[in-house]
Amino acid sequence: MIYGTRQTKRPLRWAMVGGGRGSQIGYIHRSAALRDRYFDLVAGAFDINPERGRAFGVELGLDASRCYDDWRILFAEEAKRPDGIEVVSIATPNNTHYEITKAALESGLHVVCEKPLCFTVAEAEELQRLAAERGRIVGVTYGYSGHQVIEHARELVAAGELGDIRLVNLQFAHGFHNEAVELQNPATRWRVDPKFAGPSYVLGDIGTHPLYISEVILPDLHIKRLLCARQSFVKTRAPLEDNAVTLMEYDNGAFGTVWSSAINAGSMHGQKVRVVGSKASIEWWDEQPNQLRFEVQGEPVRILERGMGYLHAKALADDRIGAGHPEGLFEAWANLYDRFATAMEARNDNDAERLAGIRYPGIDAGVEGVRWVENCVRSADLGGVWVDYQ
Repeated sequence: MIYGTRQTKRPLRWAMVGGGRGSQIGYIHRSAALRDRYFDLVAGAFDINPERGRAFGVELGLDASRCYDDWRILFAEEAKRPDGIEVVSIATPNNTHYEITKAALESGLHVVCEKPLCFTVAEAEELQRLAAERGRIVGVTYGYSGHQVIEHARELVAAGELGDIRLVNLQFAHGFHNEAVELQNPATRWRVDPKFAGPSYVLGDIGTHPLYISEVILPDLHIKRLLCARQSFVKTRAPLEDNAVTLMEYDNGAFGTVWSSAINAGSMHGQKVRVVGSKASIEWWDEQPNQLRFEVQGEPVRILERGMGYLHAKALADDRIGAGHPEGLFEAWANLYDRFATAMEARNDNDAERLAGIRYPGIDAGVEGVRWVENCVRSADLGGVWVDYQ
């Protein structure tokens, strides 16, 4: 149970790049990072428009002198201060992630970055090497993985309760972009522009979320090859897809599917993870995130509820309120930021044993997300053919 008591020695001095007024995700970052006082927001470059970004930072309560025109000035000026920033969160369009993350690591900063980390595996592996060389943590915001019952799902698989894993069915298929909403919504417009979004839209923007959750639940499964077909049903989005189906073969013989879509008309969110074993299945749906379905062949369906004593201790560790009260996305993100902070402190202290005990979506998860998208795009662009996973 999380009671808000400090698990680190002090708050880390923290800044944001992006996430200003109008940002879809900026407030979630701030709410999560500041929830349990593991971070102290002291600086930022919140907007591509310096005046607007400075005004926003002041409204957040920051000193105007630490609200910078851009991230380059932010890193340079904060490095001169004895109380300069130690961590930066990057909440900017996709095409800037690689450059800003690289510069932050070179400046000796820990990083929390929106996904995707970058556009190519080569770039991602460069960031991975740089993070290792500088001894810095890179957290990637796969925020849904902070829901506690996912930890219980992982433990059910590890204990053999499902038997041999046969099928992994993943989807993130909402309906909010079933029409060309980007014509009126700037926050959506860049997501369907290859210059800003990169080589994919829904594969990288939403498909990697259930993919990462499956990696948490099934750490021993590895993709052997995949086939991807993608479509642009709103034609102006081409060559970026607004719908894609990916088939995957795993190295243990299991088979997986990922449906990534923004045109599933009528669906509110539509993120589901279902794992089918030889003895039982589990299913998690993010519209009912406090529940995990556990279905044993020949027995009644069990609905496992967040916060209950029958869950594994690793699932109960992230509870913030007692059973029966629903927890949501802000709590899940706060759980991740708590893990980011403890991992950063462990790295600062060179405490390898403590660091090894903290599970969070880090640089390896970021690299794998980029790798999956790159392989999906390669398969789709070859005409929807099977390709070896590289």
